[in-house]
Amino acid sequence: MAASLTTDFAMHVSTPVASPACANLNRLRRISPQAGHALEILGHAIEYLTDEFIHRGVEIYPRNAELEAVQLLMALNRQVYYECPVVPTVGERLRSMLRLRAA
Repeated sequence: MAASLTTDFAMHVSTPVASPACANLNRLRRISPQAGHALEILGHAIEYLTDEFIHRGVEIYPRNAELEAVQLLMALNRQVYYECPVVPTVGERLRSMLRLRAA
């Protein structure tokens, strides 16, 4: 239920999106236990603030401090996630092995 509320909420708010210049955005990441814990805590905080915001029925307007707090937490969540190393694809691992054998 919270996910649908959060999704509705996000549709009415313009949040900054990662620039297309960031490579490997849709790739799997190797998340360390520390990063996983941080992502879990940030996710709970985002969900809690969003639920509270919606349950109180506050009108959405651009300079709302609670809305800015949610956006800040979402940006931190993305930052933690994108700092995790990208998992190489099967093709990349294969090419790497072939280069090692050729050398």
